[in-house]
Amino acid sequence: MPHQADTPAPAVELSGITKRFPGVIANSDVNITVRAGTVHALVGENGAGKSTLMKILYGMQPPDEGTIAVDGHPVSFGSPADAIRAGIGMVHQHFMLADNLTVLENVVLGSEPRKGLGLDFAAARAKIRQISDAYGLGVRPDRLVDDLGVGERQRVEILKVLYRGARTLILDEPTAVLVPQEVDELFGNLRDLKAEGLTILFISHKLDEVLSVADDITVMRRGTTVASVSPSGVTARKLAELMVGSELPVPELRESTVTDQAVLDVRGLTVVGADGRTVLDDVSFTIHAGEVLGIAGVEGNGQAELVEALMGIRVPTAGKITLADRDITRASTRHRREAGMGYVPEDRHRQGVLLEATLWENRVLGHQTRPPNARGPLLDRRGAKADTRRIVEEYDVRTPGIEVNAAALSGGNQQKLIVGREMSGDPVVLIASHPTRGVDVGAQAAIWEHIRRARADRLAVLLISADLDELIGMSDTLAVILRGRLVADHDPATVTPEQLGSAMTGAGRED
Repeated sequence: MPHQADTPAPAVELSGITKRFPGVIANSDVNITVRAGTVHALVGENGAGKSTLMKILYGMQPPDEGTIAVDGHPVSFGSPADAIRAGIGMVHQHFMLADNLTVLENVVLGSEPRKGLGLDFAAARAKIRQISDAYGLGVRPDRLVDDLGVGERQRVEILKVLYRGARTLILDEPTAVLVPQEVDELFGNLRDLKAEGLTILFISHKLDEVLSVADDITVMRRGTTVASVSPSGVTARKLAELMVGSELPVPELRESTVTDQAVLDVRGLTVVGADGRTVLDDVSFTIHAGEVLGIAGVEGNGQAELVEALMGIRVPTAGKITLADRDITRASTRHRREAGMGYVPEDRHRQGVLLEATLWENRVLGHQTRPPNARGPLLDRRGAKADTRRIVEEYDVRTPGIEVNAAALSGGNQQKLIVGREMSGDPVVLIASHPTRGVDVGAQAAIWEHIRRARADRLAVLLISADLDELIGMSDTLAVILRGRLVADHDPATVTPEQLGSAMTGAGRED
């Protein structure tokens, strides 16, 4: 359809984009129109197809079907170089800068300015300063990239694509690595870029940020576009519901399933760190079958040390840990596992999965001595693979198959695999440390539902979380940890997030 003379052509128009990989359709009939001179946000759950779509727009992958138009003209990209020539630049989530080079050297790498047979660094430096000043980026050409903070590196990446003449910038999860102050600075930069007539396509699943910075929002779900909305006509909750395709779940337990059977009993647990400081101080609690005990606390108040002492990773200085009437205070991690301890660690990449190992190998981790992963002293590959397929099915782990590496999965799907693995050894107690951190709303709801079901099956759960709504909604009993001590008990049915927050910081307590 021809555009009216007074309406500028869209900066980017994607029509009917479809992309298939073996065993999975990543994009299916995607349609997006990005108005020139706007910030356009693309939102969706992990695995919704956002990144694949941007790789297609940036020439990293060809679409199987569909068309791309830039400024009203049909284009076909065979490589990122083609996209750059058409005025499209991309800033990846993981920066691609060489630490041992200066800002100037990084910016001109691959498009060095020539002067006769030599390089014209004076012209490059002047151009970098001019771009930096025009868009308020505050980039200094002669600094070593190794000396720059994360926010500064990101501005160098933005400058790098502007230097190459980009008029449309794709930013992939640009705030994932930034602290709040850097996020504010980035959004200031984006407004400056927009004011100068540039167009920004911004991928995110942080909905509050999207609502504060975007002019238009496109929602993707399961590989296709499902809605285009204006920020003024939508709330974060409504956006999240569009992303998951149903009413947003809330963390809540239903009827009480707490029994009088003590499963995990901890008495006087004390841990002294290598520096002689007491990091866990006389901690006592009991968790019964069918009970979730939630622990709230500002990070760094002893939660990690408590989990490590319970799992046998750290030796307590004093105290006693009893699991189902058995003293495990001095037991190895393996024996605790075999006695029925499940463990969802707080950092899935450091403690939960091996990214370069396949899904079925990750299924075996920590459970390598028991069926279905072992037959006597030997590894049972067939049993492990069959059980991994069951976990993938039961826990809705979205993957082309069990032979792919864990690194190929989105964060939410890695987390569902870990939860599935830890729920699979018939545990009697589950230590769940930030089980929904960094996952999208769909995976979050799935993990809550698995915890609810396990609780109904008499599992005892220790839940540690920084999400106060999650703690209040998913706990039968709530305790607050402060400077290594359990200082307060609260009833989840009546406590507010404000009261919990106050107890967590020690406000109103006489020390």
